[in-house]
Amino acid sequence: MAIDVTVLRVFTDSEGKYGNPLGVVDNSTVEPADRQRIATELGYSETVFVDLPAPGGSSASAHIFTPVAEMPFAGHPTVGASWWLRDLGRPVNTLQVPAGIVQVGYAGDLAAVSARSEWAPEFVIHDVLSTDELFRADPDDYDDDVEHYLWTWLDQDGGVLRSRMFATHLGVPEDEATGSAAVRMTDHLSRDLTIIQGKGSVIETQWNAEGWVRVAGRVVNDGTTTLDISQLN
Repeated sequence: MAIDVTVLRVFTDSEGKYGNPLGVVDNSTVEPADRQRIATELGYSETVFVDLPAPGGSSASAHIFTPVAEMPFAGHPTVGASWWLRDLGRPVNTLQVPAGIVQVGYAGDLAAVSARSEWAPEFVIHDVLSTDELFRADPDDYDDDVEHYLWTWLDQDGGVLRSRMFATHLGVPEDEATGSAAVRMTDHLSRDLTIIQGKGSVIETQWNAEGWVRVAGRVVNDGTTTLDISQLN
């Protein structure tokens, strides 16, 4: 049995470069027991399985998998799924994930989600002194049983920071753009941020004193691939 997987890059820069690859699957085309095997085979930092909204509906639901585990919430899959739904002509106002109800918004070429900081995984946050130190960091030098977020200011007054994220235990040695970490950092610093992560991906955030963080980014569709799930282990 073959399924279609849309491949998106989420949190690209303004020219459509960089971004974190995401597999998007119509959940009606797969069995729940096959989701983890599919995510493992695809190998993206996350794959999202989306239940389409009912005709005329404004809400959808989704399940998010890394190569090794299901996640209750993650940023780039929820932003990517929201963008994908609008691209299908079925934009939504909310997206239900295991952690809770994510609020969805669209502004021009941006898709955005609002989530609670506590929905995001715990990260060990490492403040580094310079971009040189940040770029020298080796994922192999960090414990592989937790997620590590390394960051430094590029423009503190303007709220622009540079970051990297390592999550070996989730099957992601280094993540190109991490929306859930952006949620945590925005709440940690209690301010709006522009986060440049990995090779150059861009995440825009807005902080809310009531505990919500809005995460927004651009998305590029890299096309559809076909996966024969009958051949998976």
